[in-house]
Amino acid sequence: MKTRNSWLYAFMVPAASLILTFAFLTYLFQPPSSQGGPALSVLAPDAGKSPAQSQLTPDAQVKPEKPKPVSLSKRVSEYHIEVKLDEEEKALQGQQTLSWKHPGVEPVKEVYLHMYANAFESEQTTFYRESGGKLRNEEVTDASFGGIQLTSLKENGDEIIHRVQYVQPDDGNPHDHTLLKVRLSDPLKPGEELRLKMSFHVQLPAVYARMGYADDFIMAGQWFPKIAAYETKGTRGRETEGWNLHQYHGNSEFYADFGIYNVKIDVPSQYIVAATGFPASRTQLTAKRKVYHFYADDVHDFAWAASPDFVYVEEPFSAKAIPGVKIKLYLDPAHEHLKDRYLFAAKRALSQYSNWYGTYPYSTLSIVVPPEEGKGAGGMEYPTLITAWGAESDNPGYELERVIVHEIGHQYWYGMVASNEFEEAWLDEAFTSYAEDKVMEQDFDMVPPTPVEALYMTQPAPMQQESWAYDSHRHYAENVYTRGKLILLAIEKDIGAEQMKKVLRTYFQQWKFKHPSTQSFQRILERVTDQDWNPFFEQYVYGSHMSDFRVASIQTHPHPEDTSAYESMVKIERKGGTVKRVSILFHFEDGQDVVKIWDGQEKEGLFSLTSESPLKWVAIDPLYQLPLENKRVNNFMHAEIDNASKTKWTTSASQLYETLLGLLAW
Repeated sequence: MKTRNSWLYAFMVPAASLILTFAFLTYLFQPPSSQGGPALSVLAPDAGKSPAQSQLTPDAQVKPEKPKPVSLSKRVSEYHIEVKLDEEEKALQGQQTLSWKHPGVEPVKEVYLHMYANAFESEQTTFYRESGGKLRNEEVTDASFGGIQLTSLKENGDEIIHRVQYVQPDDGNPHDHTLLKVRLSDPLKPGEELRLKMSFHVQLPAVYARMGYADDFIMAGQWFPKIAAYETKGTRGRETEGWNLHQYHGNSEFYADFGIYNVKIDVPSQYIVAATGFPASRTQLTAKRKVYHFYADDVHDFAWAASPDFVYVEEPFSAKAIPGVKIKLYLDPAHEHLKDRYLFAAKRALSQYSNWYGTYPYSTLSIVVPPEEGKGAGGMEYPTLITAWGAESDNPGYELERVIVHEIGHQYWYGMVASNEFEEAWLDEAFTSYAEDKVMEQDFDMVPPTPVEALYMTQPAPMQQESWAYDSHRHYAENVYTRGKLILLAIEKDIGAEQMKKVLRTYFQQWKFKHPSTQSFQRILERVTDQDWNPFFEQYVYGSHMSDFRVASIQTHPHPEDTSAYESMVKIERKGGTVKRVSILFHFEDGQDVVKIWDGQEKEGLFSLTSESPLKWVAIDPLYQLPLENKRVNNFMHAEIDNASKTKWTTSASQLYETLLGLLAW
């Protein structure tokens, strides 16, 4: 039982969600100077640079590194790529040798290459049809078309480009050329290595969806022919081995096997290049061109960005669970004055995630801040490289830090754990969003407005489904990011924050570099907590339930046998999924509060109370311990309110919620 400020609580409970909604709006748009909290003094940039901080050009500081002596993953693929940027034509000319070691036990007669850049070929591609030519708030322009074309493909020295065929296993769209089938000369036996040499040409689109150009800025993401993931028996629950084959969809991101990347990037001499991995040799300079050489191992993708305008800042960093990492910041000049904020956010995120889940094992972390006109490339993750969002004012809010924290979180759940983002995107996005909130709360005093976020869940859907099976991008985002995060928070509320850390650390440590499934996470959760979580997962993860508890009725009258007392009968209904504990607060006219706990399993519960004072109102979950409760408008009832007034208030509140959520939606 807990006593509260009665008059304030009586006002707050029926309007709690409304107030939280307004608070969330304020939280989104306040600059740091008005948001308060002790983090402000930490974030204020110093007048000068840190002694360890360097703003020399990256070419002047290249010190080649060596690969790790011990591999962390099963290195299935190996890429040796040379690519040249044609800055005038906004095009890439590349040559690539791909080695792929067959990891299965059955011969394969063909291999498959992802040609992701062909998502921008025309208005008829699957990506364009599903996205409507936009991603987040960025939209296609007349210049936002491009693609990738193989000009040569050789197997053992023989040209086999005549044996390629575009396939569309997801939707049969003949205009979609994002997945290429290559028929081999002879079946490849288990354990044998295939070597393909190819030449390719990429016409970059004007960037609006992750890759492309904006004036002189280049974002090369998903830019090369990339072999599909081959899943052996048992991987993510597979009963038989085989290729994991999907096109590039409006909602989907990416999935691949781990490997080695050895990449040389030829750019005009004035350009600075940021890339996955670390410098393998010194930059080669000529009068008009220069060639960067990068190497990365135990990663499943390679991305790079280039611009003649980058302001380069480098800072070494080490902390508990981080032996040492070089943070490289590539800033658009308009954001140079914010460099300390970007770096601070990166260091806090690396420190927390490494402490909570496990060591960040790579020697570099590159952060690219695109220019304003290239913001379609912002807010994206690649192995050891992330893109931030540029500030829209001189005094931006904490969303600047939040994007950094979120994208670095992806280094764990996308980068190292390497979930299948085609089929189980929540294992990356939800886990990253959950971790992001923890850092933002602990280091930036940004308490997540989870009761308001739950109100978004008007179309809950199963979490373990293909990304394009959701009705829209908003439907995908609400479930994969927000609802998935709320599911993890609901687990935390049940087992406690410390045990949740143990669950996530155990899950990360066991499944890093191994491609887990949703069932993999459930088994870890059950092992660590020694509980059966199947009922919870069936309802909230594999199913589409949300919590919904309702005060159905209150009857209060003088006690028939004691004229100095009152008798109250309260009916509670469960209209959504079950939970283990539901707290119910009963508030009386004399100010007394009584809290009772209901197990939340049955469809309804009846509470009989005898008191010296009449019951005034009842509130379900007054401390917001049910993150998945998405209809809080029916969690409160005043004993004196008649049914007509109650119905009128409920309808008005619901309409106001819908209006406010419409303003917040992205």
